[in-house]
Amino acid sequence: MSEQAEKNFVIQKIYLKDVSFESPVSPAVFSEENWAPEINVQLNTESNALAENVVESILKITVTAKFEDTTVFLVELDQAGVFTLEGFNDEEKAGMIGSYCPNLLFPYAREAISDLVGKGGFPQLLLAPVNFDALYARHLEQQQQAATEETAH
Repeated sequence: MSEQAEKNFVIQKIYLKDVSFESPVSPAVFSEENWAPEINVQLNTESNALAENVVESILKITVTAKFEDTTVFLVELDQAGVFTLEGFNDEEKAGMIGSYCPNLLFPYAREAISDLVGKGGFPQLLLAPVNFDALYARHLEQQQQAATEETAH
C-alpha cells in the first residue's frame, strides 16, 4: 500500500514587487466638469521556481484611464508572493500556481491600486472581482487547442 504524500501549502511572503503611477495631464484633468473616464484593466500572471517546492507567483495588473483619447492615469503593479507547494502532483501544482496563488494576491493588488489612484487625486477605483479559475481553464483550453492545431499540420 503506497502512502500518498501529505499536501502542504504555505504562504511565505506577499509583497509589492514593482509599482508605477502616472498622471500625465494633472492638474488640468481635475477641472473637467463631466469626467467619465474609460477604464481598461489588463491582467497577467508569471511564476518563477525559487527552490524545490517553492515558487514566486506574480500578478501583473495594468490599469489605464482615458478621457477623450487622453491618458488620465496609468497604474502598473506587480503583486507577488512566495509560496511553498509540497505533495501536489504536476497538474495540481500548475492549477495552484495558475489560479489559487493569483486569487490570494488579487485583494492586495486591488487595495494598492485603489490607494494609488486615490493618492493621485482621483475618485476611488475598486477593481471588480476576477475569476482566476475560469481564466486558468481558458488558458489550458487554448494550450490544448494550439497543440491540436500543431499536430494537424
